[in-house]
Amino acid sequence: MCHPSWTRALTEAHRLSDLTRLRRVRDRIDREYAQPLDVEALARGAHMSAGHLSRQFRIAYGESPYGYLMTRRIERAMTLLRRGDLSVTEVCIAVGCSSLGTFSTRFTKLVGMPPSAYRHQAARATVGMPSCVAKQVTRPLRNREAPTPEPHLA
Repeated sequence: MCHPSWTRALTEAHRLSDLTRLRRVRDRIDREYAQPLDVEALARGAHMSAGHLSRQFRIAYGESPYGYLMTRRIERAMTLLRRGDLSVTEVCIAVGCSSLGTFSTRFTKLVGMPPSAYRHQAARATVGMPSCVAKQVTRPLRNREAPTPEPHLA
């Protein structure tokens, strides 16, 4: 029979091991956001099941691995759209999204406006602003959707 303190020590060691693997998954998403990544591939790389990875990632970081990946892609898309030299479709492909519809929907939820509207508005709003400041000012909201506009009653 195991001593209770041994059980606690093993549980804590397992938790720390999971956190290390979760950090590696998050770092991989940050590096390879433009690559075709899915939860199963991320889980295989972390030697975890997809379900366990998703549950533990959400507990540790407040959102699913897919949600985190899409947020990173949208952040990068915002930067590319501010430059103004690429079309929305080109930006969608450059950040690793294969569906323009899914990209536009997720972008609109995070940023509060469609990519084409953001491209026109942000290009004017950040003129003359250092890129490091523009990045902070225009960063999308994480873990919550952009506020929806109040309906106008006629």
